[in-house]
Amino acid sequence: MRLFKPVTLARLKSGLFWRTFLLLSVLTTLSMVSWIGMYNYVQRGPQAQQLAAQVISVVTITRAALTHSVPELRTELLFELVSNEGIRVFLLEENDEIDPPPENELMPDIEKLVKAKLGADTRFSARVNGMRGFWVSFKIDDDQYWLMLERERIRGLTGVQWLGWASLVSLVSLLGAAAISSLVNAPLRRLTAAARAIAQGRRPAPLPEKGPQEIRQANRSFNQMVDDLQQVESDRAVILAGISHDLRTPITRMQLEVEMADLSQDARDGMKSDLAQMDAIIAQFLDYAKPTEAASFVNVDVTGMLHEVAHDVARLPDVKVNTDIAPDAQVRGNTTDLRRVIHNLVENARRYGKTPGTDMAEIDIQCTVRGMHTAKRVVIAVQDHGVGVPAEQIAELLKPFTRLDVSRSQANGAGLGLAIVERVLQRHGAQLELSNREGGGLLIEISMEAI
Repeated sequence: MRLFKPVTLARLKSGLFWRTFLLLSVLTTLSMVSWIGMYNYVQRGPQAQQLAAQVISVVTITRAALTHSVPELRTELLFELVSNEGIRVFLLEENDEIDPPPENELMPDIEKLVKAKLGADTRFSARVNGMRGFWVSFKIDDDQYWLMLERERIRGLTGVQWLGWASLVSLVSLLGAAAISSLVNAPLRRLTAAARAIAQGRRPAPLPEKGPQEIRQANRSFNQMVDDLQQVESDRAVILAGISHDLRTPITRMQLEVEMADLSQDARDGMKSDLAQMDAIIAQFLDYAKPTEAASFVNVDVTGMLHEVAHDVARLPDVKVNTDIAPDAQVRGNTTDLRRVIHNLVENARRYGKTPGTDMAEIDIQCTVRGMHTAKRVVIAVQDHGVGVPAEQIAELLKPFTRLDVSRSQANGAGLGLAIVERVLQRHGAQLELSNREGGGLLIEISMEAI
């Protein structure tokens, strides 16, 4: 399981994983600091008493053994103390080089407790005559002696050791916080990925209905929503098929009757125009409602497709086409739907982008590849040289059934052209931007991930 990913400042501020991770880390750190402080406070007294009792016991037993032993056997006794117990006894001389006692936070308490038992004149040292250890003085009659213990026997945890343990606990705590954050956010990541798949027109795999009750309920509701949407799509497909059949059949019959009826040419042309407009409106409804399946996506040669569209449009008598198309521009998508999108944009420019004072529409078709490596995007621009659209009304162009009075007073159709374009591009994960062109006219840009 991958716990860490490259971090940016924006992600650190907004990412739920990192917020959870930081909160858990702060909580763990504060808990550990509080525990160490409380442990030191509670354990300091008992630990000092234990070490002092150990020193008092060793000194008392050693002094008693030396006092009651036969003088001839004291040398052998001292040897056994060194070899078996690590205890050394030396005669205290006035000219001994004595260092201060060991630097230990427990040492003041140990000194106080030991002096209370052995006498106020008891001396302590960390080094005598260059020999390191824990040195304690004691008396036998009028003679003074040094008793040296190994420092490890009375040494508590040093600052370095505390730092080492604290670092280890901190590392384990951070790893635990990262693991907990990842587990907590895993259901949300799956839900986000599934929602993104739906937005792209794909049916996501069912979310696992297990784990905490809240997660189970959320995943169960999401899975039910996906099933309901799928059923709605199926029902809509059936309804659209019925509309196509039930409406176009009588339209075709009416067209035949118009041809056979005894009508004037003007009346016949008018009725033909009305029937053709009705058929075009039905086609727009079907195009708007038709889903774009991600399973049908293939590699699309955008360069070749734009050249073909430009060639087809250039044959019309009222259009002038200018092209600037980058070579080898390719995207992933549905070829038929993308071709329909370009045709809709060009047709929109031809109808409503007439150059002022003329009956000609000048259309610029451009295609560029921007970025590098995996961040490359194909940007398609279609712009006309007409009067453009008021800036405050540009957003209205993408709404279904919207026709602006200025530019579409003579428009035929239901006002779904650009709405169809936006719907198809959303399913392709593309971006659509509309703006007024410098010098007049409308500029429409499509940005898609390149392959």
